[in-house]
Amino acid sequence: MNITIHQSYLPQDDPDAALTFYRDTLGFEVRNDVGYNGMRWITVGPQGQPDTAIVLHPPAADPGITDDEKRVITEMMAKGTYAGINLATDDLDGLFEKLQAGDVEVVQEPTDQPYGIRDCAFRDPAGNMIRIQQTKHVGPDR
Repeated sequence: MNITIHQSYLPQDDPDAALTFYRDTLGFEVRNDVGYNGMRWITVGPQGQPDTAIVLHPPAADPGITDDEKRVITEMMAKGTYAGINLATDDLDGLFEKLQAGDVEVVQEPTDQPYGIRDCAFRDPAGNMIRIQQTKHVGPDR
């Protein structure tokens, strides 16, 4: 049996800003863009990886969420404590420079962590924490 991660969900409260960030700044491709009742769900993913995607969704679209829960979600998103995702790249420093040029909110510059990885962190337009770590290279010259 093989289990993979197919989709992750991150809230977005400004579909156009989310689209610009994930498509234009990170370079993800748009896989789907669906509107319903004044809300938008946008599916993006890394080029060349059609089975891996992030669904950018309205944060309170679930009909079971109460008004108090919606308020808490909105407050947590504003503080950047509601959601996040970890990504990986083979060129952390190059990607970090690209992100800085895109005027993103940097949380942490590329850092060698004591637990063995090198990573950086920033926030997307909705406040989601995006951590990116350097992938380890395996090969004769590494």
